[in-house]
Amino acid sequence: MCRNIRTLHNFEPPATSAEVHAAALQYVRKVAGTTKPSQANAAAFERAVHEIAHITEHLLAELTTTAPPKNREEEAAKARARAAARYAS
Repeated sequence: MCRNIRTLHNFEPPATSAEVHAAALQYVRKVAGTTKPSQANAAAFERAVHEIAHITEHLLAELTTTAPPKNREEEAAKARARAAARYAS
């Protein structure tokens, strides 16, 4: 999985549309194997990003959990610590 795609479920505050769009964009880039599609593929690329973001928002709205919501700042600090440990070794 792409390291740039972050978990969006069970956060307080909930994931924004911008975060969902960014995750969809990263997914489509990974699947397509390119960060910027050719002009011939641009429409299909953008349509895929839009559709995946839309479906992701539906998924997030329907998921349920009994776990308490995660704190964004705490999760970001943990991610930074993991990244620092990776680069230190």
